[in-house]
Amino acid sequence: MAQEAGMFTVNQTIGSVLCCKCGILMQPNPANMCTKCLRSEVDITEGLQKHVVIVHCPECDNYLQPPRTWIKAQLESKELLTFCVKRLKNLNKVRLVHAEFIWTEPHSKRIKVKLTVQKEVLNRAILEQSYVVEYVVHEQMCESCTRVQANPDQWVAAVQLRQHVSHRRTFFYLEQLILKHDAAARCIRIKQMDQGIDFFFSNRSHAVKFVEFLGKVAPVRYRNDKQLVSHDPKSNNYNYKYTFSVEICPICREDLICLPPKVAVSLGNLGPLVICTKISNSIALMDPFTLRHCFLDADQYWRASFKSLLSSRQLVEYIVLDVEPVSSEVVVGGSRYVLADAQVARVSDFGKNDTIFSVRTHLGHLLSPGDNALGYDLYAANSNDIELDKYKGLVLPEVVLIKKSYEEKRQKKRGKPRAWKLKSLDMEVDNTAKGRDHEEKVNSEYEQFLRDLEENPELRFNVSLYRNKEYQPSEMASVTDGEEVPSVPLEELLADLELSDVEVDDDGMME
Repeated sequence: MAQEAGMFTVNQTIGSVLCCKCGILMQPNPANMCTKCLRSEVDITEGLQKHVVIVHCPECDNYLQPPRTWIKAQLESKELLTFCVKRLKNLNKVRLVHAEFIWTEPHSKRIKVKLTVQKEVLNRAILEQSYVVEYVVHEQMCESCTRVQANPDQWVAAVQLRQHVSHRRTFFYLEQLILKHDAAARCIRIKQMDQGIDFFFSNRSHAVKFVEFLGKVAPVRYRNDKQLVSHDPKSNNYNYKYTFSVEICPICREDLICLPPKVAVSLGNLGPLVICTKISNSIALMDPFTLRHCFLDADQYWRASFKSLLSSRQLVEYIVLDVEPVSSEVVVGGSRYVLADAQVARVSDFGKNDTIFSVRTHLGHLLSPGDNALGYDLYAANSNDIELDKYKGLVLPEVVLIKKSYEEKRQKKRGKPRAWKLKSLDMEVDNTAKGRDHEEKVNSEYEQFLRDLEENPELRFNVSLYRNKEYQPSEMASVTDGEEVPSVPLEELLADLELSDVEVDDDGMME
């Protein structure tokens, strides 16, 4: 502003002084000493730790935070750097400016960290200095790893997950939910049993957390028990083994159910014949003849439990002869349904008889004349259900259609790999009293589960699907297949990241 007003200004210059020790010309500071002489007179790192011993567990890759806490950290990670800095004593006497790792050989059992600190010294002069702290890594297994190494079968808490049905479709779906949410990360062993899975934990709290997770994804009930293992009367210490018995409700998706009269009345006279459309922490039920629906939570179900009239293993294939919609589209629980009257015939009856069934179905938006559908054959079924006998004068429909069938179209793609794959838990399989027929049955059920994922977008919403590297799309297949078979869109697939796939450039960035 002075120059704009035409005033004369004097340029200010910073004077120079001589260092009081070496006499070198320097800018003035409160100590009147150059940086070199000031560092020779004062060492601000004096009294700070430069050698520290840290304890590392080679099994679980954790570091001991005294007295008993174990922290998981990878080499040269932010977590490890924070852990190393916090292990230093008397660091509060200086101001930490910067910290970084210095590269060392991975087998040297040495971790070096370069620290830059500041401190106020003579006559309020601020001095900055860098020094290196060397951490010596001592290998020592933590308590849980020691227990596992001493006896791999030793566990503190076990969760026995069971479902009393004739198939494993529910466990295939639960396995994917557990993998996606990493719910079994604390599990030391997983064993596949005949009607369920056993999960073993080294801590009771881990088992309790896992049981809580199961209650959020499936309608379950559980009871727990404990067994005394040892007792020290001098210190009054007790060691127990805890067992949690978790039972999943025997109702599965696509099951046909006859509701008990009391339950049907409590649900607004729903049914009594309903189908299960979805299983989560509640049971979604729908009347296929009126499209009325309701939800039962776990408490409501176990208060008045009931079983399925027919399960998915008893589905019969039909061919659709004619379809006539009788209502507009209705959205039930995120899925679309259209009520329609249809004429169907059993595929097994072709060439034997001319039996045709007229049915009311909720699949009017999917079925067209000539399509195949899967349903329950109540016309030929011999049902001995107690709840069904309580309804006097109830006329059962001859057929209840459940879903559209793509079996004929899948025949052309049989043996070809899918563009996606699923991960699986590392489970031990109980091979007692099992033969070749059981293995074929499990493989068939798993294949049916994969088909359900392809056909039902709502079912794969909570499942992580990964790209299959072995899949090679064929251009001719899309031309010759005709009508498309339900498949998983490529945008829903995740990349299966492996350590060998990650390349590190010169700047230390991952590509």
